[in-house]
Amino acid sequence: MAYFLPGMGEEWKDKPINNPEDARRWVRYAARQGADGLKLRAFRPDIMAALLDEAKKHNLGSTAHLAQTGVAQMNAINAARLGLGTITHFYGLFESMYENNDVQPWPADLNYSDEQHRFGQVARQWNLVVPEGEKWNALLKEFRQLDVTLDPTMTIYAAGRDVMRARNADWHDAYTLPSLWDYYTPSRVSHGSYFFNWTTWDEVAWRNFYHVWMQFLNEYKNMGGRVTTGSDSGFIYKLYGFGTIEEMELLQEAGFHPLEVIRSATMHGAETIYKPKGKPIEFGVIRPGMLADLMIVDENPVENLKVLYGTGAVRLNDETGEVERVGGVKYTIKDGIIYDAKELLEDVERMVIRQRREKGR
Repeated sequence: MAYFLPGMGEEWKDKPINNPEDARRWVRYAARQGADGLKLRAFRPDIMAALLDEAKKHNLGSTAHLAQTGVAQMNAINAARLGLGTITHFYGLFESMYENNDVQPWPADLNYSDEQHRFGQVARQWNLVVPEGEKWNALLKEFRQLDVTLDPTMTIYAAGRDVMRARNADWHDAYTLPSLWDYYTPSRVSHGSYFFNWTTWDEVAWRNFYHVWMQFLNEYKNMGGRVTTGSDSGFIYKLYGFGTIEEMELLQEAGFHPLEVIRSATMHGAETIYKPKGKPIEFGVIRPGMLADLMIVDENPVENLKVLYGTGAVRLNDETGEVERVGGVKYTIKDGIIYDAKELLEDVERMVIRQRREKGR
């Protein structure tokens, strides 16, 4: 599925969207180009309203990363009331239920362009809301009434809770390209590589933040709200494919039963995509007539989601007394085409080895 960023497209190159009329013209252009939906930021209210209204006219989906730079005038509930379909990450969520503020009370010396400032401070929202309080419950209820989808992508920020764990994940040695590893390494230039001087204070703030965030997600799921799985991998020590499985584990940590996690990763994702089109889903469940999109694994992921990682799960073999790795997806079936997942992983490993040789590592 193709979700376009506003202004994307050759005809709109170097043409900013500065007013509602431009917004509507661009949405019509994106629809003609075959867009399935829009990936939005926190636009000012008149432009956001135009984008979402025009998108609905063309049966386009909508999701938004409501970044802090625009959340003062477009938080999560503001956007949802205008018709936003999916809220990704956590931006704008906490601001929608602050008790004593309307925007995050940044320190006076904060430099938003310094990513350690930005990502270090954002987790300190955890104590600005009251779980199960009046504003908390009202937001849950209104989200449910508006049929908003939450796509939290907790995995992409999980390194903030424990940088050492993320940096030393099992899969990096075999499957992370040296060029990507260089990008992950603390840097003032690379986006998401903000661990310039990450402290225990920062990690504690992120753990507290996740505790509150997870409670909100679990309560939304329990009242019938749709929560999906996403990863946003390629940043912050998160590797493609592996990040998605970690997201599933994080949903279980949030209180989801593994069967609810799998539903989030399959049926609920499909419903989110097809709902704006006004059509029944074509994948996301196993049913005659559906597209055959499947993963084949020889272990039970309900018992242990870790068996879905490409590196599998560690287990003691009581018969041999040896520690072994079990699981790992064996085959991926997409639109009925069978791919050998183990062979694809071996291809990636060879790419990593080749690039290391080229870089003299």
